[in-house]
Amino acid sequence: MKHTRSQSVFREQRLLAVAFTLLCLVSLSLSFPAHGQDSGQGLDDIVIPRQSLPLCFGFSDVQDARALAVCDALNLRENVKARELSEQWVRQDPNNPAAQFALSEVLLSVEGNMPRALFHLNRAEELMPYATMTEAFDAGELQWHYLTISQLSYIHQLMGDQYQSLAYLDKLEEIYGQDVESFRGWPLIKLKEYDLARESANRVLQNSDDERERARAWNTLCAVELASLAPIESTSACDRAIDEDEDIANRSNDGDTVYLTNASEVALSLLEIDKAESYIDRASRVLNPDSVADPWIYKLYLTLNQGRFDEARTALDRMMIWHEQQEPLVNVMNRAEHHLVSAAFLLVAGYAEDASKLSLTALNQPDRNGSYSADDAQKDALAALINMIANRTELQRQLELRATMGLQESLQNRLHTLSLGLQAWRAERRAAALFADFEVLQNRLRPYAPLEVHIPEWIEPELVGLIGTGIIADILGQANANGAFQLNQGYYHAYRTEIAALDGDDELALQAGLTALAELPQQEVMLRARIEARMADIYWQRDNVEQALLYYQQAYRHDPSIMRRLGLQIPVEMRSDNSQFADLALDYLENSPRFEASANGLLLTTSSAPDQSICLRTRAGEALSCYTAPAAENLNSSDNARALVDGFHTNTFGLGFDISKAQRSILLGSSVILSSQNDPNLQRNRDTFLNR
Repeated sequence: MKHTRSQSVFREQRLLAVAFTLLCLVSLSLSFPAHGQDSGQGLDDIVIPRQSLPLCFGFSDVQDARALAVCDALNLRENVKARELSEQWVRQDPNNPAAQFALSEVLLSVEGNMPRALFHLNRAEELMPYATMTEAFDAGELQWHYLTISQLSYIHQLMGDQYQSLAYLDKLEEIYGQDVESFRGWPLIKLKEYDLARESANRVLQNSDDERERARAWNTLCAVELASLAPIESTSACDRAIDEDEDIANRSNDGDTVYLTNASEVALSLLEIDKAESYIDRASRVLNPDSVADPWIYKLYLTLNQGRFDEARTALDRMMIWHEQQEPLVNVMNRAEHHLVSAAFLLVAGYAEDASKLSLTALNQPDRNGSYSADDAQKDALAALINMIANRTELQRQLELRATMGLQESLQNRLHTLSLGLQAWRAERRAAALFADFEVLQNRLRPYAPLEVHIPEWIEPELVGLIGTGIIADILGQANANGAFQLNQGYYHAYRTEIAALDGDDELALQAGLTALAELPQQEVMLRARIEARMADIYWQRDNVEQALLYYQQAYRHDPSIMRRLGLQIPVEMRSDNSQFADLALDYLENSPRFEASANGLLLTTSSAPDQSICLRTRAGEALSCYTAPAAENLNSSDNARALVDGFHTNTFGLGFDISKAQRSILLGSSVILSSQNDPNLQRNRDTFLNR
């Protein structure tokens, strides 16, 4: 869940009774009419607003020529010039607090460089040790002092120091008499001081008529209500954060990106999955570069959860475009979210190595998520968890490649897999340490926990093996007693399936699996695939061939990557057309870790005519995955067979999307717009998004 607070230096401040006017803070969630929307006004009804004076750092009466020059450059988006002017000003007059503030604003708003911006803000504060408004006014530095204190509160919130953020809010109130109550709620939420946050929000609602302040207060109350493990009984507070009259269906609210994505999280926590997606679709209609909420992140999570892989790929492209359009400060604040959801998609799509790089990047980056309800450690925990899965999955892919290798290559491959195993173990231990908190784990088990970092439901069962079956079983029972699974017991039984499967309790695993599949929402396609794969493996070990093959087929259809991710084998009856090439390809497949030869398994056939091909089919002959490749004339039969088998593994246990290396580099942080000039698909998506 997110908090909407301006990333600029002026965050909806009240007018102060001082010698000049302070502008109101600007909300992150601006409301724009839909494209082509008829306002219903005639020419005579249009009111032409008075021309306002140009603003400099939110003021209309700044007189310092150097400050005005920096502001002109910022307004014209001449960012390099703004940086040069502000740095030159600091070099020439290092003891000028206005110069220190100007440079901090450039560093923060243009570059998203919070640590350096904080350094210069601290320097500005040192140069203005005023305890009263009168002292600041007499020194002629009232504007700069007010802006510095205000910005210090904001930047400490973003960097995770909520106590300091609250302290500077107190200072604003003490020195300038400003009502800052509506800004206290979110730092208190981050500190898990839910009772104090509720009291603060209620004071705002009792004393303020300001629309934005009341929206923030309702958003705070929404977060407080969601803090309980049990589902909330009413979404009134969350709805009123969008529209105080609870007319949330009104399309005029579609520009409120943060509140709409928050509403989506609330709907998800109530397992109203279709409603949640509806909110996300509304939020995605208006490109909002100032918003910390990128709705395409959540669209990608939802479509991936539901096995809607083509839509997930489209969401990935749109997410990249949205991310590139965001202001630099916002880009820094939600970059980890982009990395982690991209890693989850690449993991399923068959690009585990890239998923490992993305998750490691997210893990090693400093947190700038003060506008998110999740704790800083939660992002690291998810990043470590995905990194563990990615390394294990890549290890399995390397074992598949080893099946076609000669002796020397296989020796090198063994060294690589040992390294992957070590990396997976290190990520596992780090994730386990970060998750090793009883309260965190209990909250984590709740389906779509709204105040937690978003771990996809199909990934969360990995916690069982990570933490240990005994510990998770104990926490699961307590979470269930506390109402975490009140809306749907299927999620509870999904965990029980994983616990029993890892404990080797086959009977309990099958019983829990059947119950989970019967009760889980149909949209939970990926989670269902994991359960089906566990059940298929158990049925096969118990010689229940019919049920085993049924669940192998279902699991594969729901999630082609699941067998590789779990390191499981599919029993297959191997057949060839008796050609030399087909027999050679079959020899390689017999060495594959994905298949177990059995006369009763699914059908795995190889042929050399009319084209070289491999097919995985049901016993009835229905194709599950077929891969065909023409023979390369410059390769011998052995190399052609290797290429065919490797291609079959890639195609069968991924999603079949050809994601170029350039596109995957974009996800790691290269310029989307520059790359899209060489990528017609991405350019077309961008044009469609921006012009629809």
